[in-house]
Amino acid sequence: MKDKNLTNNYNSLSIEELTNLAVKMIEDLENQKDLNYSIEKYKKLLKLNNIIEKKFKKGVKNINEKTKENLLKITSRKNERKIK
Repeated sequence: MKDKNLTNNYNSLSIEELTNLAVKMIEDLENQKDLNYSIEKYKKLLKLNNIIEKKFKKGVKNINEKTKENLLKITSRKNERKIK
């Protein structure tokens, strides 16, 4: 499977699913004796980690935007009440 396909598959998973996959990869690496296999698996784990970080940052950004919107709504309602 090509790396681009792996990235696309990872992008369709949730952060929780990706984290579980990373844990399984780590467990596999800990039990592995073949260094060449371990290097390839480690590279995949690093890519997976980057994807998890990007998804997490995107989620945080969305939460911040929604929070700002909600705060603006609340403050505008309070201002409307004060004007009346």
